[in-house]
Amino acid sequence: MAKDKQPHRSRFHKAKDDAQFAQQATTTPQTADPAYKLAFQDNEFLLREDLRPVRFQLELLKPELLLDEAKIESTLVIYGSARIPEPETADGLEAAATDDVQRNIARHLKAKAKYYDEARKLARLASQVPCDEDGCRHFVVCSGGGPSIMEAANRGAADEGRESIGLNIVLPHEQAPNRYVTPSLSFQFHYFALRKMHFLLRARAVAVFPGGFGTFDEMFELLTLIQTGKIKPIPIVLFGKTFWNHVVNFDALVEEGVVSARDLDLFQFVETAEEAWAIIQAFYANSEHH
Repeated sequence: MAKDKQPHRSRFHKAKDDAQFAQQATTTPQTADPAYKLAFQDNEFLLREDLRPVRFQLELLKPELLLDEAKIESTLVIYGSARIPEPETADGLEAAATDDVQRNIARHLKAKAKYYDEARKLARLASQVPCDEDGCRHFVVCSGGGPSIMEAANRGAADEGRESIGLNIVLPHEQAPNRYVTPSLSFQFHYFALRKMHFLLRARAVAVFPGGFGTFDEMFELLTLIQTGKIKPIPIVLFGKTFWNHVVNFDALVEEGVVSARDLDLFQFVETAEEAWAIIQAFYANSEHH
């Protein structure tokens, strides 16, 4: 008797095939009712409140599987504002201002436009890391997929002809991934919690540029995870010491006793992409040495 070379599980039809067969069912009152739909084809069923745990699992699983298939082993995560302009358009902000308050804000944003270029440079440096012996990629650029600093990150990878990841989030107002995100690595999330997890699951280093609530949220959660030992330390570089010390009084947190002095060693301030990349390289050179 010839040996069956097919694994046992292959004797069943694939879900994709069954889904196609189901579409060919004869139309009757029974088959036309939503109750007859295959569960995984029934959007109304999947969107029920009771199915929230299942949606959590799917949102965790989909990017994980696709990133595994893309052989992406680790990432360089870049956080930053969606409002900082690229240098070529910075002058337009001030010109468009209609009062002194807007002009002052425009001047501040214009002064930070240099960080668009630094994010782009850092992404280029990370994207030059070659694949390992197994063909897996490391330090793949990963951003929130939006404009400004996020765009600069994905754009830097594109400059090197390399793929990059965008983790977008559904928001009430219209928005879309920036055009430099690799389409097959552009993911959309409903749950902030799952998006946060995917930022860090493969993170080998994190660069934080000036930003607002969203940037603060991601940065402080990361610092908390390392501080509490939930994840292993990774290099964290904060671009713009003047900005960060202006908006966050880190020393006061130590003086007030709510964090330890050693907690401030979890991150380092930098101004340029070259500084940041040197810190990241040194971190892993020392880790491998020890």
